[in-house]
Amino acid sequence: MKRFMILAAGLVVLAGCGNNEKEYDATGTFEATEVTVSAEQNGTLLRFDISEGDQLDSGREVGLIDTTQTWLKIQQTEATKAVYQSQKPDLEKQIAATRQQLAKARQEQQRYRELVSDGAAPSKMLDDATSQVLVLEKQLEAQTSALRTQLSTLDSQQAAADVQVDQLRDQLRKCHITTPIQGTVLEKFVEQGEFVAIGKPLFKMADTEQMFIRAYITSAQLQQVRVGQTAKVFANYGDGQRTAYDGTVTWISSHSEFTPKTILTDDERADLVYAVKVAVQNDGYLKIGIYGEVKFN
Repeated sequence: MKRFMILAAGLVVLAGCGNNEKEYDATGTFEATEVTVSAEQNGTLLRFDISEGDQLDSGREVGLIDTTQTWLKIQQTEATKAVYQSQKPDLEKQIAATRQQLAKARQEQQRYRELVSDGAAPSKMLDDATSQVLVLEKQLEAQTSALRTQLSTLDSQQAAADVQVDQLRDQLRKCHITTPIQGTVLEKFVEQGEFVAIGKPLFKMADTEQMFIRAYITSAQLQQVRVGQTAKVFANYGDGQRTAYDGTVTWISSHSEFTPKTILTDDERADLVYAVKVAVQNDGYLKIGIYGEVKFN
């Protein structure tokens, strides 16, 4: 009888210990990578084809800001480039006449050199011919330098216009509103027809396929958790309804913080905790803000 009572007491103690053991190591809420898309140009929102809850692929065009003024500036700059191109001098044609005069002067110089050598002409005539050659050479050099300077200036102006066109085309591209990631539209801040300015938020979206739970662990648990470690994540829907997911630790905070009021840790007496993120694949039922638990493997 005595042995039976001892055995019964032991079973009660074991049952009590089993009931006190938690099924999780940390708790937190589910989050997703959120992106707020803002206007990159000023203008009227001519088109805005999204609604809250839409599932969108990355790179999809969902809106258009008025492009009229930007397009007109591009046409104006292209016309300016054409003017610069038409003003470029044809170097060879411009100096062709001077080259021909110089060639003729050199022929005269050579002829007088031969005549003076034979004593058939005075040396002054050779001096005059030589002087004419020098004048034409300097004239050709100055003319060539001026034309090259003009050509270089026009090339620089045309290059600057090319850069301006590239800038305007970039502005034109930014008038087309596209989605930066694949995900779900969470909020819509403007409507079609509104005037938007650079930096004005247009909509917010989140990657709801790859979600994560942000949980908090104590310093005592910190040495047992590492990045890449697998874990079992439970989504708590209330009334005892829970769904299990496979998760992986992707981030551990490098600094401590005070325990958030809505979070319970394994040791509630600890004031400082460390945030961790455990990534999970969403099956369509996980929502941002749902409470959950994490059991590290």
